[in-house]
Amino acid sequence: MFALLAGAGPASAHNVLISSDPEDGAQLDAGPDQVTLTFDQYVQDADVNQVAVTGPDGGQWTEGPVEVQENVVTAPLRPLGPAGEYTLGFRILSADGHSVQEKIRFTLTTAGTGTPAAGASASAAGADPGAENADPGSAEGDTDSGGVPIWVWIAAAVVLLGVGLTLALRMGRNAE
Repeated sequence: MFALLAGAGPASAHNVLISSDPEDGAQLDAGPDQVTLTFDQYVQDADVNQVAVTGPDGGQWTEGPVEVQENVVTAPLRPLGPAGEYTLGFRILSADGHSVQEKIRFTLTTAGTGTPAAGASASAAGADPGAENADPGSAEGDTDSGGVPIWVWIAAAVVLLGVGLTLALRMGRNAE
């Protein structure tokens, strides 16, 4: 019985980022023209998909709409400016309808000549998934906006398994 529960997985898993350009931790001499995120499954082409690149000075460097083609998400960038660590934050609508968010960090080693975008128009939906207050991909905030955390379901399954096993053992003793 335990083997059945242990082997059972969710009916539909959230998308997983399998690669990014630039890669997490990359050291770049020059800024890229765009960021590219590749997922293991289809990404829903929805207005809620967001990509933002925040520079070391807090400036926003994405420019233009987020584009989705099957499992690849791209967002154009302004020419990058100051040297330092940039944070690429994203929030996409997974194939199963849940949002997936994460942060990737890369370092620009040589300062560019670009200037950051003005205002909050830096991301597709007007929000900034790369900003610290949005916190996509944080370890403590890895929950979807509209569901019960997975640990609740696991705890419930363990309790039900314990109750069922206890009842089965007691009923077996009473039959003898």
